[in-house]
Amino acid sequence: MFVINTERLELKPMNREFIDSTHHYASDKDANRYMLNLPNDSIEETEDFLLNSEYNWKCYSEEEFELEFAIIYNSKHVGGLSLTKRADENVVEIGWILARPFWHQGIAFEAAHSAISYFSETFQVKHFIAHCDSQNQASYLLMEKLGMKWIAVSDGRLNKKAKETTSEYVYRLDL
Repeated sequence: MFVINTERLELKPMNREFIDSTHHYASDKDANRYMLNLPNDSIEETEDFLLNSEYNWKCYSEEEFELEFAIIYNSKHVGGLSLTKRADENVVEIGWILARPFWHQGIAFEAAHSAISYFSETFQVKHFIAHCDSQNQASYLLMEKLGMKWIAVSDGRLNKKAKETTSEYVYRLDL
């Protein structure tokens, strides 16, 4: 397991230590309206996610991984960042979520940028992708700020609490 530090942030492996803070942002229905698998409906659902995160850290390999990082800002857990790589693919998917009080402070950009830098320098990962709901302007603008380029749009995205489908954008960064 590893930790990524920046000037303001610490990214460290997600675990059950963060159950209350994770549930706080993961259960926010309005803040998660554009998320595929959120909001969480119960603390048990959040705990299952954290147990799975711990298991994935134990099974980490450079060839295939699904890593969840806790984003720590001013000694407080404020969000999460995920990195996923399938064994048969040469690309890492990146995603992020922040508690609403920490939006618009550059935290998600700093966390994502540092993770991209760390994985490209340490493990020679050269290709990253990210997905978002086409209505989630904050996410796709952040992807563009990271240097990612829009490569696809697809219909049929059904977010967890949505009543109708939307479109999904895919962005890619090639280093």
